[in-house]
Amino acid sequence: MQKYINEILLRINEEMELRGIDENVNTEDALYMIDVIRPLFEKLREMTIAYEFQSEQEEIHFFKEIKPDILGRYIFFHKVVRIEMKRPIGSDDVQREYLHSQLNSLKYFFDQNLDFYQYYRSRATHLDTYYFVRYKSNFRLCLDCNFLDKDPAFSTGFDYKVAKILSNEMLRIYLNRQLQLLDRKTQIAEIRTSLSDFSLKWTGSKSEAIEWGYGLFAAKSLNYGNATIKEIMAFIEAAFGIELGDYYRTYLSLKNRKKDRTAFFTFIVEQLQKRMDDDNL
Repeated sequence: MQKYINEILLRINEEMELRGIDENVNTEDALYMIDVIRPLFEKLREMTIAYEFQSEQEEIHFFKEIKPDILGRYIFFHKVVRIEMKRPIGSDDVQREYLHSQLNSLKYFFDQNLDFYQYYRSRATHLDTYYFVRYKSNFRLCLDCNFLDKDPAFSTGFDYKVAKILSNEMLRIYLNRQLQLLDRKTQIAEIRTSLSDFSLKWTGSKSEAIEWGYGLFAAKSLNYGNATIKEIMAFIEAAFGIELGDYYRTYLSLKNRKKDRTAFFTFIVEQLQKRMDDDNL
């Protein structure tokens, strides 16, 4: 049982890492991860029903920690797809209103489950037997615990609430990221308007532009070191007519290079030195 659990978690983590999935997950990534997790989760259901837990503490650990970790991601990716499928086509203000409404729904769940949320987050254990051992839960006190998971042999009811808490935390990060992207879009438009009479086109690669932006950020060369990476990237996009996309993900790939993580700056130094040498001839 534990071997298969480890295999599930490893597979999910590997797939997320390979696709570079973080808080900026897109619909395609979410659909892909649903297809990855669904059969793994169903197999876990079959194995759990057939498995005899060696102790009550082992069962509590499974339904309080292990299953919610997997189910929480499953719910998260489902929610991302639903949010994006229902996302309105309209102005940035319309989309902001929609995203804020989704954030408000997370707060509603929090408010409705405040006692249990506090119990779980305080790492309390005195009600674990009631919450996380099968056939001991009173479902009249947990009416929304079985949305994706209705099998009493595979659910205590409250394990679903834990999974919802975990998925909502991921959704909060995701939704705030979407709002940040909208803010950046607005900021870029404003910068482009102010630069309408002055235009240079970036003809290098996108990763080179991102490396340059992070270099300026690291060197604290703008606004006396007070410019944020978000402001710097927005300026580069607006000034040079380039869409940088998820620049943080690209930064991570640069950071993980095995050779010359600052290849663009190395190239610039080499070319400048060559130019200076040629000027001396």
